[in-house]
Amino acid sequence: MPTVILTGLPVPGSPLADELRGLGFDVRPATGPQDTASVLAGVPADQRVAVVDSAFVGHVHALRLALTDPRFDACAITGAFAVQPGARDVLDKAAALAPEGPGPYADRLADAVEAAGTSVQRPELGTLVATVPAGPAERDAATAAVAAVDDEAVRLRTAVKSRDGFFTTFFISPYSRYIARWCARRGLTPNQVTTASLITALIAAGCAATGDRWGYVAAGVLLLVSFVLDCTDGQLARYSLQYSTMGAWLDATFDRAKEYSFYAGLALGAASNGDDVWGLALGSMILMTCRHVVDFSFNEANHDATANTSPTAALSDRLDSVGWTVWVRRMIILPIGERWAMIAVLTAFTTPRIVFYALLVGCAFGALYTTAGRVLRSLTRKATRTDRAAQALADLADSGPLAELQARLLRGRAGSFGSVYVAALGTLLMVAAALYLPFGDPRLIAVAVVYAMAAGLAVSAPLKGALDWLIPPLFRAAEYVTVLVLAAKADVPGALPAAFGLIAAVAYHHYDTVYRIRGGTGAPPHWLVRTIGGHEGRVLLLTVLAAVLMSRAVDFPVALTATAVFVALVVLVESIRFWVSSGAPAVHDEGEPA
Repeated sequence: MPTVILTGLPVPGSPLADELRGLGFDVRPATGPQDTASVLAGVPADQRVAVVDSAFVGHVHALRLALTDPRFDACAITGAFAVQPGARDVLDKAAALAPEGPGPYADRLADAVEAAGTSVQRPELGTLVATVPAGPAERDAATAAVAAVDDEAVRLRTAVKSRDGFFTTFFISPYSRYIARWCARRGLTPNQVTTASLITALIAAGCAATGDRWGYVAAGVLLLVSFVLDCTDGQLARYSLQYSTMGAWLDATFDRAKEYSFYAGLALGAASNGDDVWGLALGSMILMTCRHVVDFSFNEANHDATANTSPTAALSDRLDSVGWTVWVRRMIILPIGERWAMIAVLTAFTTPRIVFYALLVGCAFGALYTTAGRVLRSLTRKATRTDRAAQALADLADSGPLAELQARLLRGRAGSFGSVYVAALGTLLMVAAALYLPFGDPRLIAVAVVYAMAAGLAVSAPLKGALDWLIPPLFRAAEYVTVLVLAAKADVPGALPAAFGLIAAVAYHHYDTVYRIRGGTGAPPHWLVRTIGGHEGRVLLLTVLAAVLMSRAVDFPVALTATAVFVALVVLVESIRFWVSSGAPAVHDEGEPA
C-alpha cells in the first residue's frame, strides 16, 4: 500500500487524513523534518510514498493528480509531493538534508529533488484549489474556495481530451464521460473497456462479412458503439488516473486493428455478393497508413526543433482565432470520429464499394490538405532539426540490411537536402515499374535493386533537411503500393486478401515503431528490422517471388501468406514482450489522431 507522511501539527477538524485514506494511502504522522526522515526510512523502497503538509487545504482531485498518477516518477502541487520507486533514492537524500527555507516542507523537498536532476511533474490545476494557509483567516478563505468549485465536475470535464474532433466533441464526449465514471465506480479498468471496444468492432466486421443488409445495418451500429467505447477507455484512464504500459500498447494498436478488420469484413461481405473490392480495401488501408506516417514523421521531425516559425504557421494561428475555422479544418481532414461515423452510416445504407470510394476520396483529400500545409511550413520556416529528430526519422524509415550496406558505402553522399529527392526518385521508379511491367518480369528485380540502393543513399546522411520527414511515408508508399500492384497483376484468387494480410502485418510493425519513439524508448531492436528485411528487403523479396512464380501465379498468394505470417509472428512476439515489460512507456494520446 502506498504511504503518505503528514508533516506538521495536526489541524483539528481537517478531513485531510480521511481523504488520503480514501485515495488508498496508509497515513503516517510526522511532526517535523527530522521525524519525516525517520518515518520515510520505515517505508519500503518499492512503494509509492508522499509527503503532505497537515495544514493542506484543497480539492481531493488535486491530491489525486499529484499523488496517484503512475506516469511520473515525481509529482507535486502546493503542499503535497509524491515519488515512485524510481525517484525514491533522491527523495531519501533530500529528506536526510532536511532542506530549510520558507513554505511548506513538501514544497522544499520537491524543489530539492528537482535540483538534484529528477524531473518533477506539476499538474495544471485550473480551478482546483491546493494551498497551505498561513493562519485561520486564510484557511477559512481556502475552505470557501474549495466549496465554490465542484470537484467532480472538474474531474469529469478533464477526463475528455483537450483536443478532439467535431463529431467526438459534440456527439460522443457529452455522454461517454458519464459512461467512464460509471465504469470507474464499478471497478472496471481502461484495458477492459479497450478490449470490449475491440471485440465489438470485430463482431461488427463479422456482421459486415455476412453480405446481408441486416448484417450491414448491425455492423454500422456496432462500429459506432465500438467508437463510443474507444472514447470511454481514454476518459476512464484520465478520470481515474489508471495509466499503464499494457494500456499504452492496447491504445496504440487496437484502433488500427479495429478499422482494418472492418475493411476486411466489408470486402468479405462484398465478395459473397459477387463484388470483388479487396483492391479498394487494400488501397484504403495503404492510404490511411501512409497518411498516419506523414503525421508521425512531421511531428517527430519538429518535436524539439528551434526557431519553429513560418508564415504558414502564422496564418494557421490567425485562423485559429476564428473559432468556426478550427472545427472546419479538423473536420475536412476526416479524423477518426468523422471517418468512423461516415463508414458506419454508409455501411448501413449503401454498399461496401461505395464505402471504400468515399474513404478513398475523403482520406485522399485530407492527406493532400495536411501534407501540402506541412510542406509549406517546412519550406518557409527556418528551423534547426536536432540529432534526436534525425534519429527518429531514420528509425521510421525502417531501413534493412541492404539499405544499411549502401548507406555505409556512400556515407553522407546524398547530402542533407538531397535525401528526400533521392527517396522520391526511388519510390517513383519502383511504383512506375510495378505498374508498367507485367507480373513476374525479371526486370522488376533490377528496379528493386536500384530502389534498395536509393533507399540506402537517402539515409546515408543525417535526416536534417527541411523535407526529410517525407522519407518514411515515401518508403511506406513504395512498399505498400508494390505489394498491391503485384497482387492485382497476379490475377489469381486469394492474391489480394493475402496482400491485405501482409500489409496489415507490416503496418503493425510501423505503428509499433511510432509509439515506441513517442514514448521516449526508441525504435524496436535492430535485429527485428533486419530479421524482417527492412522495407527495401521485403520489396526485393516479393519481386523475386513474383519472377520465380511467374508461370505458377496461382502459388503467389501462398508466398504472400507465408511472408505475412513470418512478419506477423516476429513482430507480434517482440511487440508483446516490449509492451508488457517494465520498461515500456505509459503513452496515452491526448489529441485525436487522423
